[in-house]
Amino acid sequence: MAILKVKNLFKHYKNAKYVSARNISFEVREGEIFGFLGINGAGKSTTIKCITGIIPFTAGSIEVCGHDIANDSYNAKKNYGFVPDNHAVYDKLTGVEYINYLADLYKVPEDIRKENFERLIKLFNLEHAVNNQIMGYSHGMKQKISIIGALIHSPKLWILDEPMVGLDPQSIFEVKKHMREYADKGNAVFFSSHNLDTVEKLCDRALIVHGGRVIKEIDLHQYRKTGKDLEKEFIELTQAATKQQNEDRALLKEREAEIATTNGKSKASKMIMKEIKNELDTEIAATLPNKPQEVASEG
Repeated sequence: MAILKVKNLFKHYKNAKYVSARNISFEVREGEIFGFLGINGAGKSTTIKCITGIIPFTAGSIEVCGHDIANDSYNAKKNYGFVPDNHAVYDKLTGVEYINYLADLYKVPEDIRKENFERLIKLFNLEHAVNNQIMGYSHGMKQKISIIGALIHSPKLWILDEPMVGLDPQSIFEVKKHMREYADKGNAVFFSSHNLDTVEKLCDRALIVHGGRVIKEIDLHQYRKTGKDLEKEFIELTQAATKQQNEDRALLKEREAEIATTNGKSKASKMIMKEIKNELDTEIAATLPNKPQEVASEG
């Protein structure tokens, strides 16, 4: 069963000459840890912000436990816990106050929040600091309280964006162990990381994106049997994709410069933006159901 479904996701920021997410589709199933990979600027952060409902998307659909993030955001958000890469927490609250605040938002019953809280602070060795203001926490401690906050309501989907940055080796071990245990209970873990070695050893499947597009999905159980090196393949794939991306962007600049010679820079930029929008609209239309075949070939 799919806990997270992303289908034909497009995200184009206003006045941007490049599309941040372009027809991205994948599923994260119950019982698995799903790795999300890409170099900086590949579209990972944009995709995660769309999944979590932080930003709206241009087209496509995202479901969490069957709830559409755009049309049923309340129920979709109840079913995930999110650990961002910047451990965004309320510094003036104590650890206890912060966790209780989140538990109140998710309407976690008193007995369940107490059980989860005591288990998680012990797991991440924060018992000594939970009554202190978060502003006095180290980077690693803030990351830990952020992780606890994401799990206090026992979500079906646990979304982690570079969760191990700043953690000590013991804490990293505990996070990885808990990720596996959490998935094995029938939940799903969506794990975005630059640490390819950890992804290769820990995840069940992985998706590589580049330039806002999916370039490969890998079944890591089968992959590990082949003896292939994920890091080597990742570098080869992303280098090839970067080369193509640079060539495409160079052609776009040449096209804009050519238009500017007769229309001026300002008008040339507007004309390029219109061309990009028309191209994107055609690509989006081709993904929609019940569309005549000829629509996909227009333009």
